[in-house]
Parts: sequence; structure tokens; C-alpha cells
Amino acid sequence: MSKIKVLTVFGTRPEAIKMAPVVKELEKYPDEIQSIVCVTAQHRQMLDQVLSLFDIKPDFDLNIMKPNQDLWTITSDVLLLMKDVFEKSKPDIVLVHGDTTTSMAAALSAFYAKIPVGHVEAGLRTFDKYYPFPEEINRVFADAVCTYHFAPTDTSVQNLVKSAIPEEHIYKTGNTVIDALLHTVKNNKADLSYIGLNPDSKTILLTSHRRENFGEPIRNICKAVLELVEKNKNIQVVYPVHLNPNVQKPVKELLGNKERIHLIDPMEYAPFSTLMKESHIIMTDSGGVQEEAPSLGKPVIVLRSTTERPEAVEYGTVKLAGTDKDTIVNEVQKLLDDEKEYKKMSEAINPYGDGLASKRIVEIIKKELPKVLKAV
Repeated sequence: MSKIKVLTVFGTRPEAIKMAPVVKELEKYPDEIQSIVCVTAQHRQMLDQVLSLFDIKPDFDLNIMKPNQDLWTITSDVLLLMKDVFEKSKPDIVLVHGDTTTSMAAALSAFYAKIPVGHVEAGLRTFDKYYPFPEEINRVFADAVCTYHFAPTDTSVQNLVKSAIPEEHIYKTGNTVIDALLHTVKNNKADLSYIGLNPDSKTILLTSHRRENFGEPIRNICKAVLELVEKNKNIQVVYPVHLNPNVQKPVKELLGNKERIHLIDPMEYAPFSTLMKESHIIMTDSGGVQEEAPSLGKPVIVLRSTTERPEAVEYGTVKLAGTDKDTIVNEVQKLLDDEKEYKKMSEAINPYGDGLASKRIVEIIKKELPKVLKAV
């Protein structure tokens, strides 16, 4: 039998981080697999940083990013441009990841081309179609058109079963973000001296960039940070500020030029991983950070009212604080004041895997896809 042609598609930095270990695993089997990589560049600069870190050279680069791009533009560009990629590469399977508009549109395009699709990180749900927006519908849609569902946890498996996905097409693999994180922390310790951190202070890492937190929510988050820094002279906050003007404007207005608050440019993955490891507490509205930080023993305060990653809440590695200023302050202050509470969260078991998810995914493809191709 000829090689299995596996086309991996991603377009944003979070996707790239989580798909990079899969691409590198596929590359280990050149006699059995032809690995083809397509990037949409939904996020250009931040995507390129990850490609460089993991030494991935795309075979196709759609380069769709435009100033002030909207969901209609991203969706239509990916949907149409992927048609040409499929015609040129003729893949046996297309792999997409998670909940981005790139993933949803690429999955739909592959469905139109009648190419089997594998969904990495399948089955996540909040069961609120507008929260997070548009991610919840993106992942539901991707699951609906995919053939192979690589679910990271028991909960995500159950969500897929409830959605009437055939159980024989669901595979629990763990989350590939743990593969990426453990590899990066081990092999790419970064120099953070440029930030100017005080080694005698506890560092709180903050990330907030989600669309649903634009406006008053992000202002509340900033006000909570101001109050925490005022109350605790032994802490410092580092905030890599997303490039989106909806984030930049309120953050710089409220937190700019404040003592012990370091507003920095978005970080490449290796230094960000190092910063996570050296932080005391992490505040975030990111999905990926909810999965990564517990592997490093860091308590996470989630700046969202719901999460599609409920396992972390159940296992005690994260706490939901929403975007109410007083709630955020109280939850962070509790970790600063109560050593037992801090230890309880930092030592909780991470439900997202052991760093071998990519290996499992590739083994499944090697085992299952030849059966389909032989039948055809």
C-alpha cells in the first residue's frame, strides 16, 4: 500500500502549539506517512513564531490575515482556498484542531470534498452557543462533520456520545498541548531578564484576550489587578498584552505605567512556557493555559464564568472567577494568604494527559485509515 497522505491544517498560535507535536510525530514515519502541512495564517506573526520553534515548514500557506478581519472573511477565505489545496495535495485524511474558525471552515471544506476529517481536541463543550463566541459553535460544527474524534478527556468523550457520534469513531488520547509544553519546558528554557522582574516578589501571570471579555469585562479584570497590587506589596503582575485594539486600549489606559505591573508584548511560546513555570499564580481567560499550567503545578484563576474544560474545575487545578472585580480579587487573595489552599491546587492531578497524546493519535491513524482506503 502507498503512503497515507495526512494533511494537517491550522491557522492560529494556539492551534499551532497543539498541532506541532502531531506534525512532528507524523514525520517519524516517512515510509508509512506523507505529512503535508497547510497553514491559513489566521494569525500571522504569532503563528510564525511557533512554526520556527518547532521547525515546521508548511507545504501550503494561505496567508489570509487581513487588517480588521471578521468571521465572514476568515470563513469564506478558508472554505474556498482549501479547495485548491485538496486538489493539489489529494490527502487521505485532513486533521484540524479545536475550535477556531480556521478549523471549522477547513473541516467543512474537506467535508464538501468527501475527505475524512480527524478532529484533534474533539468534544469540548460549554453548551452555550454564544459563550465562548464563536468557538462553541466552531467545535460543535467540526465534530458534526468529522469522522475521527480525538478526545482529550473522559468528559469530552461523554459529550461526543451525547451528541450521537458513533463510539467506534471516538478515541480518548489526552491533550496534545501537554506534549508541546513538556517538550518546550525541557528543551527551551528562555531568558526573561528583559521583563525586569524582582526575584523576591511573587509573580502573577495574567492573560486575557477573548472576544467575550472585550469592553467592561476586561476593564473589571484590570481593576482587580490594580487592587491586588495595592493590597500586596510582595507581588508583581506580568501581562503579555494581545495585539487586538480591543485589548490594548483598556489595558494600557488602566494598567499602563503602574508600579509592579509589567505590560509586555505577546510572547513566543518558549518564553511564555518559562514564565508559566516561574509564576506563582496564573490568571487567564485562555483555554490552553487552563490545561498547561496544572502540569507545572500552578493554580489557575479562570477569568470566565463557564469553561469547556470542566475537568480542571472538578480536579481542583483551576477555579472559575468570571469577570467580577471583587470575585477575582477574593479568589487570588485566598491563594496568596492560604498556604493550604495554594498547595491543594498546585498539587492536584492534571486531567489532561501524560505527554503522549500525539503518539496515540498517529498510531490510530496508522491503524484505522488503511482499512478505509482498502475498502475504497
